[in-house]
Amino acid sequence: MELSEEIPELKRSGILQSTSKRVRMIFSVMASPNRIDILRILNSKGPLTYSELKSLAGFKSKKESGKFAYHLRKLLRQSLVALNKSERRYTITNLGKLVLSLARQIEERSIIESGKMYVRTSHASIEEFNSHKIIQSLVREGSLPLELAQKITEEVENRIYKYQTTYLTGSLIRELVNSVLLEHGHEEYRNKLARLGLPVYDVQEMISNLDNVNNGAEGLLFNAGQTIFSEHLLTNILPKDVADSHLSGDLHITNPGTWSMIPDTIFVNVKELIEDGINLGGKYLDVSRIPASKKLDEITSSLSIIISLLSKEASQEIVLDGLVQLFSKHSKSLPELEQKLTAAFATASTTSKYNKTSTNVSIRLQLGSETKIINSIINAYKNYTKITPIPKIGLIIDHDKGKITDVSESISEIISLGGKVMFAQGQTSSNGVTNGSTKSTSILSIILQSVSINLPRLAFESNKDETYFRARLALLMKPALSSMALRKKDISDLTRRGLNPILAKNTQYMQRSSVTLVVNLVGLKEAVFNILGFKDNKEGRGILYKVIETAVDVAAKKGTELGVPVAICMTETKGSHRFATLDGEKYGKNSALNSMEGDSYSDGVVINASEILDYTNKSEPISECNKFSKLLNGGLLITLQIDKNAKVDEIKKSIEKASTLTPSFKLVKRTAICGECGFKDEPFEDKCPKCKSPYVV
Repeated sequence: MELSEEIPELKRSGILQSTSKRVRMIFSVMASPNRIDILRILNSKGPLTYSELKSLAGFKSKKESGKFAYHLRKLLRQSLVALNKSERRYTITNLGKLVLSLARQIEERSIIESGKMYVRTSHASIEEFNSHKIIQSLVREGSLPLELAQKITEEVENRIYKYQTTYLTGSLIRELVNSVLLEHGHEEYRNKLARLGLPVYDVQEMISNLDNVNNGAEGLLFNAGQTIFSEHLLTNILPKDVADSHLSGDLHITNPGTWSMIPDTIFVNVKELIEDGINLGGKYLDVSRIPASKKLDEITSSLSIIISLLSKEASQEIVLDGLVQLFSKHSKSLPELEQKLTAAFATASTTSKYNKTSTNVSIRLQLGSETKIINSIINAYKNYTKITPIPKIGLIIDHDKGKITDVSESISEIISLGGKVMFAQGQTSSNGVTNGSTKSTSILSIILQSVSINLPRLAFESNKDETYFRARLALLMKPALSSMALRKKDISDLTRRGLNPILAKNTQYMQRSSVTLVVNLVGLKEAVFNILGFKDNKEGRGILYKVIETAVDVAAKKGTELGVPVAICMTETKGSHRFATLDGEKYGKNSALNSMEGDSYSDGVVINASEILDYTNKSEPISECNKFSKLLNGGLLITLQIDKNAKVDEIKKSIEKASTLTPSFKLVKRTAICGECGFKDEPFEDKCPKCKSPYVV
């Protein structure tokens, strides 16, 4: 061989020797557990200073300084760790990350080859695989007989060793257990042992689609939690027939994630709560304890805390009574009262929320006395509305003993600013649900109203037989009400044990509260006119009333059986859109669905403000509303739809006319709000006049 041919061969040999030496050196570095620990710390913590790294690696005494410096130098020489000289921080290199990964793979493969397997448990530890723990879990969680548990475990263990899984986790073992249970026909046991949670894809989607999250990280955490408890409700708490009715669209359960934990609507006398002082017991230990309040500062501070904390103890609405009486001794300092109330409302609005829409807080004002205090509260609310894009707090004006003309102008201004106002006679929530309490000693009334019934679905399946339709309605209501009674018991039990501390401590929940179950009827007109085929005339409207009477009668009988008041309402619900969508998919876009207005079934009554000036008490829409109101013992939501371009004086006229025609109505006006900066100071259509964003909500 010529010399020219030998030189490249020698070079290659030298490179191989050099590479082999480098690999040997890296393996020698890996031989030290201290150096592996340093790599792991840098990989998890990110860049660290010398002293930070030394402390985290466990070299805390001065005697160990030399040992730490020796290990760090070894890692630097092999380029597993790098020093950023400008920041004086150490970081793990890509080669260091590769070495760590290799170390983990070697460890796992050695475990498999040795015949041992280790499990990453759900309580953040790695433990040697032990089949006895599967047996214990099957008996304890699934209530399996011991002999069957041993048989299932033996099969699961065989599969684990057969698959030689490199990354064995508690959830993977549970999947294998459930698979074996299903194969052996034990579906009931499998349901008890199922892991509740979210697929990885769904979690990634939640993080990616942050447009649906407007209350920070809490929003993500609440969404994940809601999903788990909703799944738990439908698979393990509700009777199967009721769960299937919800899933199929016969009925709708609102907020299933909090169904067994908190009530829907609460009527509470805030004056008594504040005057008694906020008693939270051993809960919310990081919340300031405020004693019985008398000074204006103390009262408004207590009010904001009460609103914030009570909002967490209801899923839909808190109705606060007694606010006027609370401030009756402060009528000589009205400007200060307005200022401090505005601040209290603003502070209370920062509380977290369980759902995409906040729990509404409604301040109930009874006209007819304390006019100055009422006007001050209304002015404070107006100021709050100006600075809040979408207010979570609203007003309920009870005009049973007072004149609407005293407040109609200021209320009209509030509506034009995007505020929330309901007019009513008696105790009614802003959703139209009435307080059914008959206890004169009740400081607290609780309404459980989260079940809505899909009347068009029942009509579709009744072959245009109105009698059969009402019989199906009665059959569906009975198991639904039994489930609501169980819900009442669950909420009562959890409240007594401290889940809802204000309800438990301040109101002596069990002794002094009254609870009413309310069922919501959705799509009544679509069911009777569009599907059953009745005409919108006197006879057809008679059928509407007959359906309501049937529901009220069934509710009363079932309530007597359950020992709890039951009422029927027609109010808005998210279920109305879901019902229409599901029915469209099931029955096709037939004429019955095509004749609907919009993409939701009717859930209450809507009256256009532009038409109300022409109405009298005998006008068909008004007489129908008032007839519904008399029949529905749980309440009717009548929405007065204000035109988006309506002026303050036009809104005022509509309010005053509506109050002469119907006892209760909710004002709704579409207000454009910039989804980017929250601007709403003036009407706009396509883009925000302030930041030019096209994102309008």
